[in-house]
Amino acid sequence: MASFKSSSSTITTFKFHLGAFLLLVGVASAQLASNFYGTSCPSVLSLRGPSWQVPLGRRDSATAGSVSDVNSNIPSPALNVSGLISAFSNKGFTAKEMVALSGSHTIGQARCTTFLTRINSETNIDSSFKTSTQAQCQNTNNFVPLDVTSPTSFDSAYYRNLLNQKGLLHSDQQLFSGGSTDAQVRAYSSNQGAFRADFANAMKKMGNLSPLTGTNGQIRTNCRKAN
Repeated sequence: MASFKSSSSTITTFKFHLGAFLLLVGVASAQLASNFYGTSCPSVLSLRGPSWQVPLGRRDSATAGSVSDVNSNIPSPALNVSGLISAFSNKGFTAKEMVALSGSHTIGQARCTTFLTRINSETNIDSSFKTSTQAQCQNTNNFVPLDVTSPTSFDSAYYRNLLNQKGLLHSDQQLFSGGSTDAQVRAYSSNQGAFRADFANAMKKMGNLSPLTGTNGQIRTNCRKAN
């Protein structure tokens, strides 16, 4: 890894593609397959996610966070909308930014154990979606796409799913459940450009949460662990 310094008060930036980050995090510690550039790179581009400027010069933590730290900082999939708003507010995010960031669930998967209560007990769920999801979760260790409509595309289908009561997680469907975030979900469902712009801005803001710069932290030789 390299350390980057700016020659002026303006931090050097580069375009960071969301799809590349989400894909490469999972293979960061693995050997690149011989066909990596022929298969994985096109897969990154096919996500067609938004891009934004990311400041360079950030450093890694010298310690690993504890399980309790992680659990206290990552919102639970069982949260109601008020809990989600509160959790993001504690980090300085507005309800609108929370709804935008939740759109990251347009790609990715969740283990069945995280949403069994929703598909088995909740009533605000599309019946066909409920039946098909239950069938996929005969083994509760199975994974199901967070976005049943277009699981490999970064788009606004996630929000349209919520309008149709096809949110996979309890916390997903809570964004459209007769509460204060309903209007924002409707807006994003019909305006993908607005969603992408707001998502990128919220991600830039998230990237500025207590960054380690200068002599703080370290530059890891292995991204998965402290030196």
